Amino acid sequence: MRLVVGAAEAGLRLDAFLLRQKLVCSATAARRAIAEGIVSVAGRPGRKGLHLRENQVVEITAPIQDRVVPTPAAEVPLPVLYADDDLVIVDKPAGLPSHPLRAGEGPSAAGALVARFPDCAVASPDPREGGLVQRLDRGTTGVLVAARRRAIWPGLRDALAAPDCEKIYVAEVVGRFPDLGAGQKDLVTPGARPGALVVAVPIGRVGRRGSRVKLGGGRQPLPAVTEFALVEQRSTTALIEARLRKGRTHQVRAHLAYLGVPVKGDTTYGEASAGPEPPAFLHLHAAAIVFKHPTTGQLLRIEAPLPDWARSTLQSG
Repeated sequence: MRLVVGAAEAGLRLDAFLLRQKLVCSATAARRAIAEGIVSVAGRPGRKGLHLRENQVVEITAPIQDRVVPTPAAEVPLPVLYADDDLVIVDKPAGLPSHPLRAGEGPSAAGALVARFPDCAVASPDPREGGLVQRLDRGTTGVLVAARRRAIWPGLRDALAAPDCEKIYVAEVVGRFPDLGAGQKDLVTPGARPGALVVAVPIGRVGRRGSRVKLGGGRQPLPAVTEFALVEQRSTTALIEARLRKGRTHQVRAHLAYLGVPVKGDTTYGEASAGPEPPAFLHLHAAAIVFKHPTTGQLLRIEAPLPDWARSTLQSG
């Protein structure tokens, strides 16, 4: 489908243009179609924030799916770490996407959630999320938080972005954990804990669908701060604890790669580079989250059991 921007649409953002043309029923669906790369402007991939000019040609190369919903997946193991009437927190296994990106995709954490807690299906503004207020990469394990009611979803999302929220990850990285005395990098400073390092390199999106990030550049780079501490140096790898507040996409992975110690199994930011497919298994675990319950104000600390690659070392230390 080809559309020509008229004088009345000139100046509109691309997502707003799709909505005005009634090609989608929501701004969320418009942004999703753009992110999937099926909308181009003047022969180039579209961007949701692009402001259109009169007589530009907008082309849609595939049908736009207005509603992507997770397929209920009761058979997918998804241990529940915490649940009440407002929210549920689960332990996501490796190899499972947080939610589907397109209609008809296979099992997801959102689908497993909806099968166990049907109220999650309508708790998030975007139905494909199944109530989720955060995401983990397909290869990452651990704590994943979802709302059970639409009214609680915004407050829960705010709670996870608040200054008193802390996210704690455990990672096994390739190489020796660096210190400031050996090849100091810009925007790396000592942390509060002995031997810890703080990386404060902004993160922006790159790639057609924004599926990768670029440190210090890319589209709309945002502040990102991570504190890393060495748990144990092994023969060719190191066990690291990472702490952060408001996390960005791939923040822990990208900041560790910046330090020269990529996460084991990371073919996107590691030395053994890439294809477009996300890794199915990473030595990266969302071990704990601390935040205030949006209804009760109670400070919650929820932990996910450590995976095999980390458990014995941490317990012996």
